[in-house]
Amino acid sequence: MRLLVATTNRDKIREIRSVLASAPVDLLTLSDVPRVVEPEETGATFAENARLKACYYAQHSGMLTVAEDSGLVIDALDGEPGVRSARFLRPDASYPERFAGIFERLTKCPERPRTARFVCALAVADGDRIEFEAEATIEGEIAATASGRQGFGYDPIFYYPPYGATLADVSEEDKLAVAHRGKAFRILAEWILKTGVHKQITVESREDT
Repeated sequence: MRLLVATTNRDKIREIRSVLASAPVDLLTLSDVPRVVEPEETGATFAENARLKACYYAQHSGMLTVAEDSGLVIDALDGEPGVRSARFLRPDASYPERFAGIFERLTKCPERPRTARFVCALAVADGDRIEFEAEATIEGEIAATASGRQGFGYDPIFYYPPYGATLADVSEEDKLAVAHRGKAFRILAEWILKTGVHKQITVESREDT
């Protein structure tokens, strides 16, 4: 079975390839298919955006489609950056700029806990019909400073207490064992193995978290 991973994010492609290695799929990338204009992400939740993108790409491609939406949720900031994680501050902001923006906001509420979580929601659609959904999280807190050269997105400021390190401080294998995207795509792999899906699947992913 062919699986089209419709993202230009090399880091996500690498993670998804690793997680789905045991699934009976032949992975393709977005560069292997005709370009499709990205849909506007208007959902108020990660799950809504995942469904929106899954149906959009399923209808445009004629393929069974799984879409992913993910991001960082910080309790002290009332859930920010949330579904706007990839557009926090502004669409072209660098991650160091976003880290600085988060640290600045947190200094204004020092009494509040720095607890946070990464969320990944995915949905599988056949045309306009949702066939499967999954959501996974990893709980942690915002580090005092950015640390680590592994990972990507907000990983350098996401401290994971069981590891005593940020997700950018640990190996990709250790990160995927506990992180939101690893968990969600392992659920997808189990679904593929259990249902014996034989149609093509499109994986759409854009958030850089």
